[in-house]
Amino acid sequence: MITLYVLDVPENEGLVRQAEAMAEVNVRTVGPYFELSTDTELTIDRRATGMRHAVWYSCVAGTGGGAIITQWDKDALRVEPQVSPERLGAGRHLPVAEPPAGTVISLHRLTTADGASVDGVLRTVPGAETVVCLAHPRQDVTHHPLVSELLARGAAVWTQGTRSVNNDVALVHEQALLDLAAGLSFLRDRGFAHIVTLGHSGGGALYAYYHEQAGLVGDRRVATTPAGRPSGLVDATLPSADGAVFMAPHPGQGILLSRLIDPSIKDEQDPLSVDPELNPFASANGFAPPPESSHYPPEFVDRYRAAQLARVERLDIVARERVAEAAQARRGDSTADRRRAIAPRLMTIYRTDADLRCVDLSLDPNDRPYGSLFGRRPDLTNYGLVGFARQVTPEAWLSTWSALSSNAGFVRAAPGVTAPTLLVELSGDQACFPSDITEMSAALGARDLTITRVAGTHFGGPIAKGEPTGASLAAAEIGGWLAKRFPLA
Repeated sequence: MITLYVLDVPENEGLVRQAEAMAEVNVRTVGPYFELSTDTELTIDRRATGMRHAVWYSCVAGTGGGAIITQWDKDALRVEPQVSPERLGAGRHLPVAEPPAGTVISLHRLTTADGASVDGVLRTVPGAETVVCLAHPRQDVTHHPLVSELLARGAAVWTQGTRSVNNDVALVHEQALLDLAAGLSFLRDRGFAHIVTLGHSGGGALYAYYHEQAGLVGDRRVATTPAGRPSGLVDATLPSADGAVFMAPHPGQGILLSRLIDPSIKDEQDPLSVDPELNPFASANGFAPPPESSHYPPEFVDRYRAAQLARVERLDIVARERVAEAAQARRGDSTADRRRAIAPRLMTIYRTDADLRCVDLSLDPNDRPYGSLFGRRPDLTNYGLVGFARQVTPEAWLSTWSALSSNAGFVRAAPGVTAPTLLVELSGDQACFPSDITEMSAALGARDLTITRVAGTHFGGPIAKGEPTGASLAAAEIGGWLAKRFPLA
């Protein structure tokens, strides 16, 4: 059975009345929503509802039961069941709906201002004048769950990788801005009247940094990377965007890591070394066996946070020493010097899944479940292979992962985000916490600023089984916000 959730407000009564007239559709009230459920597809004629376009394009709050929206235009809203085969790892990611009928998909390889190559996928629907750009500094967002949701609402969608997509060993954020610029230049050349950026998770700080730098000219931009190399931004063309959407944006890779990094490690070469005074997973410090929430004393939390920054500072020193070694080698002219200059000086960063808030739900409380972005047992995943910044170059550490050196912090760049802005908080976020939202909201420079909150977890999952996904609820908010400011097909 598929379900469609519609906000219980007077503006949506026309749609609900049409659904109630259908024998195969069951309508009931669930909290602040009308739940429309059926065993078959559900199609509602817009003209029969009497709803105006602006209301029509913001009426849906979410879907459930594997439902996908296959049509949502000026004529009708159609919701159909999605049939997806069982696969390895099923349940780890949100189902991705097929694009609406008539969607044209094209793949493009672009060249950046500094000669790198990046790939992007453009999906357009007939009549689209506004394009929404999704990007992330490290992850492939080609199949992001918002793609089909935005297409169904009449926007074109551009999804783009950086030169470091799915491999952040050498991720330098200043280079990633050049990658984004290539994408926006391409879209301007394609003739789109309006470009709106959409940053989810790490894409939030990336796009905030881009907006800030695009709003500056010449030597007012960041001239060098934190490692001292030319950024390429001073002379680059950075097209501005007409709007900015942030969905569950965490505070930036470096700030996020400074809350996740385990300060109890005693030896950077030994992943099992532990200082018992700082061990976040010791009962003596307040840890409780999972899934029971831990309770850390305030004095321990303060010591822990200070020690996390102290570890970041120590790693900064190592990174700068290795950067200096490479710089000295580049000043030589022998073959040996060239070898020393390009030899990798990789840093291995152990134990980066130890945010106290992931196991103590009383800290910065919200609707999040127990556990971190990497799993339900941070006391185990903290020691595993998968995690942030596990292995990086010194340049990438300083530009991306250091809270003390990176320029790519959301709050630092946010005053430069002056285009109309929507900030969507997810109520059960495990990376963007209520205190982060408060700080981000205050820092954003846009006069036209909308802040909203929907139920969901960081990656857009539902808070509880049977509830609409956070991604679909966020899509409804984004669609309504876009419809009020930009033309949609």
